[in-house]
Amino acid sequence: MFIELTNTPRDYAWGSFDGIAAFTGRPASGAPEAELWFGTHPGSPSRTPRTFPPTEPGHATLRDWVAAEPERLVGDPDAAELPILLKVLAARTPLSLQVHPSPEQAREGFADEEARGIAPDAFGRSYKDPHPKPEIIVAVSERFEALCGFRPAAEVAAFADDLAGLARQAPAPAPLLRLLGTPTDVRPIVNWLLSDDPEVAGCVAAVTALAQSEAASRTPSAATFGTIAELAAHYPGDPGVVIAALMNRVSLRPGECLFAPAGVLHAYLSGVGIELMVASDNVLRGGLTPKHIDTGELLRVLSFDQGEPALLAPRRPSESVAVYAPPAEFTLTVAEVDTEPLALGGGPAILLVERGTVTLTGADAEATLDRGAAVFVPASEHQVSVTGSGRVWLAATGQAD
Repeated sequence: MFIELTNTPRDYAWGSFDGIAAFTGRPASGAPEAELWFGTHPGSPSRTPRTFPPTEPGHATLRDWVAAEPERLVGDPDAAELPILLKVLAARTPLSLQVHPSPEQAREGFADEEARGIAPDAFGRSYKDPHPKPEIIVAVSERFEALCGFRPAAEVAAFADDLAGLARQAPAPAPLLRLLGTPTDVRPIVNWLLSDDPEVAGCVAAVTALAQSEAASRTPSAATFGTIAELAAHYPGDPGVVIAALMNRVSLRPGECLFAPAGVLHAYLSGVGIELMVASDNVLRGGLTPKHIDTGELLRVLSFDQGEPALLAPRRPSESVAVYAPPAEFTLTVAEVDTEPLALGGGPAILLVERGTVTLTGADAEATLDRGAAVFVPASEHQVSVTGSGRVWLAATGQAD
C-alpha cells in the first residue's frame, strides 16, 4: 500500500510567492508560500486523500493513519508519529538566526520547562519537546543562500580591519571594535551584542550605516558589508545583523547540501531547497526575528567554534542516485529516473516527485505519480522500485548502511 500525501503551504511572511508553486508545477496563489510539509507533525499533518490500491476505511491525515496502524506504517507498535519531517522550503527573505540542541540538551531543557510549569504555547517557551532537531537542506534553485557557523579567525580579523578603516571617517562602533581585537574568540562579541548594554543599539546603527556606504563596497570585506546591509533592510536595529558578519556566508548550487549539527548557529536567507529533519520544534533563536530569544539558554547551547562550513557530500551508489546521510536518524535520496527500474529501498519513507511522471511499485501496490505528487511508503513495504522519467526525492527514517 502507498498513501497519497497533500498539504497546504505554510504562509509565513518570509515565504516566496512562486518557489513552491514552480516546484510542484501549479499556479502561484499570490500569497507567500514558505514551506510545504510532508509528515505527521501536528502543526500541519499531511492530508491523505487516497491510497494505492484503494483502502477502506481510510483516514484524513497521515497522523491519523499512524495512530491507527503504527506497526504497519512506522514499524513500531508504540509509535505516535513519523519521526521525520520533509519540507519544500522557499525563502524570499531571511529566516531567523537559530541553533538546535543536542539530544541531552533537549531532554534536559524540556524537563526543566515542564517542571517549572511553563505552558507549551507560552511565548517564552524554548523547548517544545524532548527531541533534538538535526536537519539538512539540499539546494533546488540555482542559488540557495545561507549563513552557517562562525568564520575562521583570519576572516574575522580581516573584517575588523576593514570596519576600523571605515570607522575612521564616520562614527565609530568603539565597543565592537575593541571586542573584535580578539578575532580568535567570538563568544564575548556575541554575548555583548545580545546583552542589555545600551551601547548595543548605537553600535548596530553605526555598523549598518557603514555597511551601506559606498566606501564599504570598495573594501575586501564588501561581501560581508553587503550581507549586513541586506539583513538590516529586513531587520533594522536587530543585533543579529552584526552577528551575521561573524558567520560564514554559504551559496549552495543545485544538489549541494548543508548540515548544521547541534549547537551551530545558522540561518537560511533565500532560495528553494528540500529540507529533511527530525520532527521537533526545538529552536533557539539568536536574532533576525520578532520571536522570543532566550539569550541565556542560547549562549549555553551555542558552539563558538570557528571554521569553514562543511558541506555534506552525498554518497553516489550510481550516476543517477545521490544519498545524503548525515549523522542523524534519516537519509535523503534524490534519483534521476530514466525508464529502467530503479530500486529505492523500503519504508517508512516519503517519496516526492520533482519533475516528470514515474511509477512506484511495491510488493502489492503500484502508483503512477506526476510532478509535485507525494506518497508515504509504509514500513510494511520492504522494497520499492520506480520507473518512468523524472526526478524523485525519498526521505527515509534510520541511518544509511
